[in-house]
Amino acid sequence: MNASDKVFAEKIYLFLSALFITSLVVSNIIFQKFFYWYPFDFSLFGQSLFEISVGLLPYPLTFLITDLISEIYGKRRASIVVVIGIFASFFSAGILLLGNALPAVDYSPINDSVYEKVFSLSPIAALASMIAYLMAQFIDIRIYHFWKKLTKGKMLWLRNNFSTFTSQFIDSLTVVGLLCTFNVLSWDSFLGLSTASFIFKIMIAIVDTPFLYIFVHLFRKRFSLKLGEEIDWNTNDE
Repeated sequence: MNASDKVFAEKIYLFLSALFITSLVVSNIIFQKFFYWYPFDFSLFGQSLFEISVGLLPYPLTFLITDLISEIYGKRRASIVVVIGIFASFFSAGILLLGNALPAVDYSPINDSVYEKVFSLSPIAALASMIAYLMAQFIDIRIYHFWKKLTKGKMLWLRNNFSTFTSQFIDSLTVVGLLCTFNVLSWDSFLGLSTASFIFKIMIAIVDTPFLYIFVHLFRKRFSLKLGEEIDWNTNDE
């Protein structure tokens, strides 16, 4: 691949990284609002299976992006994005804590009580999310590359869904469990919310598989990559 192609590939990588970080940070900020994502009401373990946090809306996108980066740019580049995402989430949590500590002036449209109600739990959510996210994302990347090697670059749908299913199961149990531990959520809702979260993520993973195929096809065509081949950065991405 020539120098101009590498520059273009780097720009796309930065764009994907920005989209990844934005999705991750936003999911931790807006998590306190819950909604029904399906018109039917079905309960399991005392919790509606179709009641989830709006923070889950951008979150599955992070796994699609890491799978795409893993496929085209390699495991090392995907791991770098994960680490940057952790830093961005903790940095945003610190800013929210600072904003909560500073007293609002009398004419402020958002007073202290409103700010605290909306944002005070976000740092806790960020901590819980980051612990779960760190485990899930690194598991996702490693399982993805395990299946990529095992299938010799074939069966993209298998490694995409198998890695996502496993990592999202761990992520759902861990993040809801930690939020219950921090008394953000009730333990009575643990099984129901974990199950609802996992089902939603799995459905999104199945839906996004065709998009992964499309994006991977476009990348391979643009950069003349063979099946299972990654962009050569003259570094060891394995």
